[in-house]
Amino acid sequence: MIKITKLKDGIVIDHIKAGRGYEVFKYLKLQEAKYPVTLIMNVESKTLGKKDIIKIGKIIDMDLEILGLISPEVTLNILNNENVVEKVTLELPEKVEGIIECNNPRCITTVENYVPKIFKLTNKEKGTYRCIYCDNEYKVIK
Repeated sequence: MIKITKLKDGIVIDHIKAGRGYEVFKYLKLQEAKYPVTLIMNVESKTLGKKDIIKIGKIIDMDLEILGLISPEVTLNILNNENVVEKVTLELPEKVEGIIECNNPRCITTVENYVPKIFKLTNKEKGTYRCIYCDNEYKVIK
């Protein structure tokens, strides 16, 4: 059994869908961190079966919208002196702008670069978004 020690100060990103922890790690560019970082994968979870966890030994800024797209069931625990001072539960955002690319070759966003790429959440359970211009579907959760 691997022993995971407590984090005194920083952020614990918990309830990451198993196998998605590395995507979150790369998105946050934690491989470049000059502070302690731990990526724990395939940990037993009562609610998810298995999950990934990331521990960051520093409070950093991050785009919660993109993090919610990568793994919407994530919770962020902000720690100070080993105590959780703030807990944030992420969800899929209702609207996403400039993150998702429309793969419809006839969509105005693929032809005209100045048109913002905007998607609206249409089905939260399935993680389905639709382009506001051409109604093309984009599925986030696999």
